[in-house]
Formats: sequence, structure tokens, C-alpha cells
Amino acid sequence: MSEVGVTPGKIMLVGIGPGHVEHMTARARAAIAEADTIIGYVTYIKLVADLIEGKEVIRKSMTEELDRAIEALARAREGKKVALISSGDAGVYGMAGPTFEVLFQAGWRPYEGEDGDIEVEIVPGVSALNSCAALVGAPLTHDFCAISLSDLLTPWPTIARRLDAAAAADFVVALYNPKSGRRTRQIVEAQRLFLRHRAPDTPVAIVKSAYRRREQIVFTTLDQMAEAEIGMLSTVLIGNSNTFVRHGLMVTPRGYANKYDLDQGGETREGEKRGRSLSTGLLGWLEALQAEHAEGADFATLAARHRLPVDYIQATLLAPLGASVVEEIHESEA
Repeated sequence: MSEVGVTPGKIMLVGIGPGHVEHMTARARAAIAEADTIIGYVTYIKLVADLIEGKEVIRKSMTEELDRAIEALARAREGKKVALISSGDAGVYGMAGPTFEVLFQAGWRPYEGEDGDIEVEIVPGVSALNSCAALVGAPLTHDFCAISLSDLLTPWPTIARRLDAAAAADFVVALYNPKSGRRTRQIVEAQRLFLRHRAPDTPVAIVKSAYRRREQIVFTTLDQMAEAEIGMLSTVLIGNSNTFVRHGLMVTPRGYANKYDLDQGGETREGEKRGRSLSTGLLGWLEALQAEHAEGADFATLAARHRLPVDYIQATLLAPLGASVVEEIHESEA
């Protein structure tokens, strides 16, 4: 892929974390130091200004992601080492994806040290959901997901389905790209979808510019969140049904209270065992499901009772999953 007679270059997809040098990995700083060319969105370039003196710097605007990737490929073909920087992690709404798309379109294959292909290295960084969570407490201790509200590249019905599914499944959710000067209604629609499944007083934390000069943290609730100041530099963390805020900290319990009596020095509750599935885990649930079905509950009734798809309930009970799984788990816990 490189020009004839030119040593193959290298593209380093660098995640710089929240932006403060203290939160960049040592490898991220080293990658920037060894690069001949730095490419990135103008705001991200400013965040690493102290590290790029004397280097070729190519600044691009917000919507020029593909241009950044094409520029990185062109410089690497000239034999240069290129640091293509993203805030947070390059693989989380960052430049890793579009860069690989451009590379594959150009016929690139992974570098193996024998041919002339450009080497590509991904340098991971702290994503916004991690940095924002660290500032507000421990909201991501249990299952969570991230959803972008940007409909510049993703159809809104797709985004809405994801929001509704995540809300119904009781995930803690980190909303990226929640609002901009032109996209003001998306956060309102997200709120409406979540209120279909979550209590109005569900805790919400809004973090703007985490670990940067204009950092701002706001705690609010689901029914009030759309009224808060939110922009493109904000990340919105919506708690699940167990998330709480206490002493200015947002915490999502992992579930230890289901198994251990925290008032009794962490002793296991009756019927529970350390290191074993809950009595209401897969084994216990399967046994209960079979008992309910044997007592006359049909598939639809069981699906509604357990809030699961009818076909999943049917397949679990009929063929031959239910009995075999129960037997296997019994044997493993014997």
C-alpha cells in the first residue's frame, strides 16, 4: 500500500481519555511523542497542545471523521507515523471504526511485518462513561449500556428502539451526544421513552467536560432531566430501578444484599451459598417455572408473569432445555 521505495508508515488510533494529561495512559503519551503527524478534531488538538510542539498538525472539524481517516492513510503511505486522536477511547464512538472502513476500502490488510502494508495500532483510553461515572460515584457497578442520541448517521427509529429496550431491561444507560444546538428534541424523546418503564424519580447525573476546565456536574431525576443544561460535551447517566443518590454520590447496587445479610456481618441469607448461583438464579428459576407450568399456567401467562418472550418460555419448558439444564446444574453444585 505504501509508495514504492517508501518505508511503510503507521497509524496510531489514540484515545486520550477525558482530555487532562493526568488521565492519559503512558502509551497514549508515547504514541503522540513518536508520531510525525497529529490529526484530530480541533477541540481534541487543544487538549494535547503541550505534547505536539514541533509536529505536523492537521486539524479537522466535527463532521469530518472520514476526512481525518483519509488524511491519516495518505500520511502513512508517505512513510510517516500518524497519531489520529480521539477523546475518550478511539473504539467507543471514536475514530477506530471509520479508519478501518477507509483502510478496508483501500484494500488494506493487517500488517504482518513481511509486506508493505501500513501498521495500525489502537491505543485504548478512558471513555466518557468511565470518567463521568468516576466523578459521580459508582453508577455502573451493575449492567449498563451506552446509546448515542446523534441521528446524523443513525435513523431515529433505530435509536428509539434501543432506548426503549434498554429502559425496559432496566439497564443503567449512558447517553452520548445527547443534545446540540440543532438537535434539541432527541433528549426529550429519550426521556419520554424511559418514563414508560422507569419511575419519575429515577436518579440521573449529567456530567459536562469531565476533568476539563469547565467541568460541571448536575444531579437530577428522570422527570426533570430534559430541563437541565445539556450539550454535546455532556454525558447523561440514567440509573436503573435500584440506583440511589446519597451524600452526593450516585450508586447502583451490585446485588450483594440479595445473597448476604449486610446487617449480620455479611453472612449468607437462608437458602443461599457463597460462590453459587442465587436460589432465584437460573436453577431456581427453572424449577419454579416448571412447577408453575405443572400447576396449569400456560406459556402466555408465564411469559407475562416473568416478563419474558412467550417463545423463550415455551422453548425453555419443552425441548429439552428445562430438564437437562436443571440436572446439569444440580450435578455441578453437588
